[in-house]
Amino acid sequence: QVQLAESGGGLVQAGGSLRLSCAVSGRTFSSYAMGWFRQAPGKEREFVAAISWSGGSTNYAYFVKGRFTISRDNAKSTVYLQMNSLKPEDTAVYYCAADRTSVYGGSRRDSYDYWGQGTQVTVSS
Repeated sequence: QVQLAESGGGLVQAGGSLRLSCAVSGRTFSSYAMGWFRQAPGKEREFVAAISWSGGSTNYAYFVKGRFTISRDNAKSTVYLQMNSLKPEDTAVYYCAADRTSVYGGSRRDSYDYWGQGTQVTVSS
């Protein structure tokens, strides 16, 4: 059984930074591509960033490119999302997800097999 647990969310002023973490249980973390998604009230869950199993390849949604950085530490079975220059429109619940079969991690929600419970990020103006 694979479980994902996000942490690091909170309230921050516009222009500030947060670092989200997602700890993954299970012995095969290093073989999963990982992704971050977010869901704002009244909106669909959307792709934010993804990273390949090795960490050598990353992919970002256009609206976070240059501000957010995804990374992973396979020794700690953890994936991170460093968020800088936060904007009020970044306010959402952020979810991490694991893809058992993809090497690189994609932007489609249905590509991912396991999901965390989410962590709230609120950016005040």
